[in-house]
Amino acid sequence: MYFQGIIIAVATFLIIGAFHPIVIKTEYYWGVRCWPVFAAIGCTLLIASLFVSTTLIAAILGVTGCSSLWSILELFQQRERVRKGWFPKNPKRAS
Repeated sequence: MYFQGIIIAVATFLIIGAFHPIVIKTEYYWGVRCWPVFAAIGCTLLIASLFVSTTLIAAILGVTGCSSLWSILELFQQRERVRKGWFPKNPKRAS
C-alpha cells in the first residue's frame, strides 16, 4: 500500500489548522504590519518545494508556503473581525 496521499492529506489538515491560531496571535500582538513576513516565508517555501525531489516533502513545503500566503488575506480579515468585536483587541498595542 501507498500511504503518501494520506500523509499529505493529514499534513495539509494540520498545517492549515496550525495557521489559524498563528494568524489570530499575530494580529493580536503585531497587527497587519507583519504581512511581509508571511509573504517572504510563503515564497521561500514555494521556491524550496521546486527543488526537492521527494514528492512528500515537496508537497508539504508547497502546502505550507501557500498557507503562509493565504494567511496574509486572513490577517487583514482578522483585523476586521477584531474591529467588529468578534475577537479581543490587544489593549497594549497602538492600532
